[in-house]
Amino acid sequence: MMDEDKAGQDERAREILRVNDRGGYTVPTARLYPFQWNWDSALVAMGWAMFDEARGWREIEMLLAGQWEDGFVPHIVFHAPSEDYFPGPEVWGLAERAPPTSGITQPPVLATAVRWMLERARARAEAAARAAAIYPRLVASHRWWVRARDPHASGLVTTLHPWETGMDNSPAWDEALARVPRETTTPIVRRDIAHVAAAMRPRAEEYERFIHLVDLFRGLGWSPEKMLAESPFKVVDIGTNAILLRAERDLLVLARRFGSVAERAEIEARIARQGAAIGRLWSGAGGIYFSADLIANALIPVSTSAGMLPVFASEYGHAAALAARLRAWAEAVRWLVPSIAPDSPSFEPQRYWRGPVWPCMNWMLADGFGAAGETATARLLAEAMGALIRASGFYEYFDPCDGAGLGGTDFSWTAAVALLLPREGEGDPRF
Repeated sequence: MMDEDKAGQDERAREILRVNDRGGYTVPTARLYPFQWNWDSALVAMGWAMFDEARGWREIEMLLAGQWEDGFVPHIVFHAPSEDYFPGPEVWGLAERAPPTSGITQPPVLATAVRWMLERARARAEAAARAAAIYPRLVASHRWWVRARDPHASGLVTTLHPWETGMDNSPAWDEALARVPRETTTPIVRRDIAHVAAAMRPRAEEYERFIHLVDLFRGLGWSPEKMLAESPFKVVDIGTNAILLRAERDLLVLARRFGSVAERAEIEARIARQGAAIGRLWSGAGGIYFSADLIANALIPVSTSAGMLPVFASEYGHAAALAARLRAWAEAVRWLVPSIAPDSPSFEPQRYWRGPVWPCMNWMLADGFGAAGETATARLLAEAMGALIRASGFYEYFDPCDGAGLGGTDFSWTAAVALLLPREGEGDPRF
């Protein structure tokens, strides 16, 4: 993009982050998401760091204020009350925590964000001190993932709620979610569709199943062992596993600076195990990685953008095939990357994770393809994201067919991704 376009876009992005700042943490957007979300804040911290490094570090520290004693990092931290969102802390049964949190997690982007911010810091001494203080919390978080979600050391972690994937209503979860009863003990209040058109959000029956799982886990006292044993929704999400493997590799870099020899060996062992295991999710016939349904004991043959995320995890063996798959998608839609294959019968270009383009995915995939040497694909993704924002604004997600902005407006991670976009003509297409 032209320098003046990039400068204007960056200034608007900085303004959005400032407006969504709630005194040390950033809400994704006003009213629709009035709290602090896990993977949103990891991305947002990098956006802040582009112009206010101290504020970027504070974003991560505020998120980790909600970390549990066992290392678990929840997907929502309820720093301040709000009536604009359901389910709030009382539904989770965790209102007594300080701060209150949810009881499930999200894709672990934090170690990646910390490494990114440390290596690009201008205030190097301050960044080193803050990263050193955060590092043990990241170690505890990664240990939680193995202990709570891969206790048999298979190399692949299990997801117990669609919200944990960050891709709530993805068609990849349709069959597994259908096994979850719709009955709930909690009255459902769809505050989201008071802010956003219902056609852009998950359907009522999906929400009923989402809340059934919350009710179940609350009744189990949020015990990781009981949740893993009793959840009727149990999948290996390719997105979460790829993001975790990337985070492990970034944590290893941090461990070489801040950790012990034993910690480095521990992380290296996990990387070796996870790297070998993720290959089991590759589908040669599909030309993409699939998630797996652990209850059905089968791969889930649904092609989603998450199925390309192993390139983000530095798994490059199938990078060329994934780039070819992406080019095929580009022939069917105007804007990349749709969240599901455009030729899928489940493709809905405006409904949340059933078709729309998401800025966070373009960031991760551009970074991964760039590192894999697929620079043309990486540049295509970065340029598509910048053009979408210029054309439609800083929306939560976008229609891949006509580029219309969808979901929340003035969205924080869209602003962060805009700040990470390279200028036109820069040599490195990665973010």
